[in-house]
Amino acid sequence: MSSTRPEALVSQKGLRKSVTAGSIGVFVHWFEWAVYAYLASTIAKVFFPEQDGTAALLSVFAVFAISFGVRPLGALIFGTLGDRVGRKKTLSIVILSMSGATLVVGLLPTYSTIGLWAPVLLIAARVVQGLAAGGEFGSAAAFLAEYSPRRHRGFGVSWLEVGSLLGFLAASLVVYLLNVLMGAETIQDWGWRIPFLLTVPLGLIGFYIRTKIEDTPEFRSLEELDNVPQSPVKEVFTRHWKQLLQMSGVEIMMHVTFYIVLVYLLTYQEETLKMSADNAALLSTVASIAGLILVPLFGAASDRIGRRPLLIASAVLLIVLAIPLFLVMQSGAPWAGFVSTLGLGIILAIILGVHACAVAELFPTRTRQTGLSIAYSITAAIFAGTVPYVLTWLIAQTGNTMMPAFYLVLVGIIGLVAILTMKETKGIDLLGAEDYAGRAEAPSGQLDQSVTSSTGRL
Repeated sequence: MSSTRPEALVSQKGLRKSVTAGSIGVFVHWFEWAVYAYLASTIAKVFFPEQDGTAALLSVFAVFAISFGVRPLGALIFGTLGDRVGRKKTLSIVILSMSGATLVVGLLPTYSTIGLWAPVLLIAARVVQGLAAGGEFGSAAAFLAEYSPRRHRGFGVSWLEVGSLLGFLAASLVVYLLNVLMGAETIQDWGWRIPFLLTVPLGLIGFYIRTKIEDTPEFRSLEELDNVPQSPVKEVFTRHWKQLLQMSGVEIMMHVTFYIVLVYLLTYQEETLKMSADNAALLSTVASIAGLILVPLFGAASDRIGRRPLLIASAVLLIVLAIPLFLVMQSGAPWAGFVSTLGLGIILAIILGVHACAVAELFPTRTRQTGLSIAYSITAAIFAGTVPYVLTWLIAQTGNTMMPAFYLVLVGIIGLVAILTMKETKGIDLLGAEDYAGRAEAPSGQLDQSVTSSTGRL
């Protein structure tokens, strides 16, 4: 292999196509996920009508949590596949699986039609979605990190989360339009199906785009070096357990903040603070728009000042401002919902703009997708998928409506501890010593630099 950097092999057209390919699957995934959360009250009546309101809502959130519980299995499957056969193939399989399962949800008979089989089939479809979701982040983050130029990697990878925010924005707008244009009875009868069915053509478009791209320069370099791993899961747990722990701390902070701000907050404002459904959906739209504007800006900022300073700032802001922002939200003032939701959205935007690139740079190319998939999915299963259920239960048990704020402070502390153990990774080479395996083809000085790169040091 020549000493030409892999990133030099990427054309501008190829870079634009790679950003689209990496982002569209994330968009499809989070659009469907957000729709399910935003329509939680309706889905509870459709699939669990014989339970009281709180019990039915908890059942819907339990199904939500189950789909997260299977993510680690999906991470093992698709992480291993991505590190062994390439990012491109896993990206294609993942989006096709998610779209198929979403189609099933949109066409499911209701409880009134087939009884107990309705929630059983709902759970089955959500399990398939959870398996596919276990491979989405790792595939997309590794793909975008390896395609993006080193000097602009933070900006390039940040588009992964632009895709997720676009998904949430589209979902909140669709739900808002449903509430404006249809009555509650019509939505419950058949209107709830529309957003799920809209996901299918988007998934097919994403599948087509992903089949037309080339694999990343770094993975192609591994293939040329004949250094593709055979047991990436074993390598991750034996050689990179420290990086797994560091990433887990960052992702716990990201997951909980993400799900409170963009998923649970809508239900919280509607059910606990008694806001109207359309106002709650509109506030969620405000948070998503703020993120769309700020996430790529924070990603670009991380290319200039580093990943670590921005992540530290986000954790500190979460610890200091979460409780005051929720107190403002509960004040009942006309402006309170807007100000508090926007404030939480800005903090989330800092995290989303930086976290994916920062954690992608922790792992060598050989095991990057596996490491990303495992840490992301395990933390999602334990902390993200349980957010709506845990907070709904805690508020019901204690009567304290500040529980979401306390939870944000806790995960901010966890994130800060993890970030403080990490070294700055801005500008490192993604092909490390393990990727070259000591071969003579490694560029001069690469082995020394990449040893520190794989542990997150400069």
